[in-house]
Amino acid sequence: MNQAKPFYCSMHRLVNRSRMSGDVHVRFCEGLRGRFPRATRLIITGNTENLLSSRVKPIIVQFLKERGLELSAEKTRISHINDGFNFLGFNIRKYKDKLLIKPSKSGIISVKQKIKDIIIANKAAKTDNLIAKLNPLIRGWGNYYRHVVSQHAFDKIDSAMWEMTWQWAKRRHPNKSLKWIKSKYFQRKGPKNWVFREKNGKLELLSMSSIPIRRHIKIKANANPYDPHWKEYFDKRSKRSSTGCLTAPYQCLSPVR
Repeated sequence: MNQAKPFYCSMHRLVNRSRMSGDVHVRFCEGLRGRFPRATRLIITGNTENLLSSRVKPIIVQFLKERGLELSAEKTRISHINDGFNFLGFNIRKYKDKLLIKPSKSGIISVKQKIKDIIIANKAAKTDNLIAKLNPLIRGWGNYYRHVVSQHAFDKIDSAMWEMTWQWAKRRHPNKSLKWIKSKYFQRKGPKNWVFREKNGKLELLSMSSIPIRRHIKIKANANPYDPHWKEYFDKRSKRSSTGCLTAPYQCLSPVR
């Protein structure tokens, strides 16, 4: 029995520049004044490589050509699901019988570099000011990946952040003892003994691993938000807990985090 082989591609607008940027869902606009995103990405799956290359791809090329779009040859490839592929910062790969979606290696390297750049650019900044610059990046990256298998990646980033902030603190006080530096810049909070926060400081560095992994539950295919029959279903999905987190549409824990 043939296993599914995913095919992904990037589409580019030929004419009429669009102000839209970034990664967006596939959508096509009809009409003379329709605007298209500069680049749109999608995944197409098939049972065999030959099916995708000889039958599906020509149909897509023709479909795009009629709408003033073209398929990017350099960004289009066919990959077996067991080998995996990257898509919008995620790595999608099947391990034996289990499909896992994780943060891509390039995404992890990128966020580490961004954190490092901020720390280097703020060598002489106050601790609270440095934390204020780092926390939005940490929170945003973590929230983007919190619905997939990210716990291991979060732990690796936390470890890298500790190393970078520790070096930052030591560089500021080359003549002080390590115990003094630890006492000034790393405080105890519950079971954690190395929370980056200056003594008597207002802010503390957000831990990536403190962001809960929550599995997103797909909306039922026949659910209609405009049909009163589905009102209770959508009310449950949007119900919030006392902590402000969406509870109904997510599963907090999973065997693979």
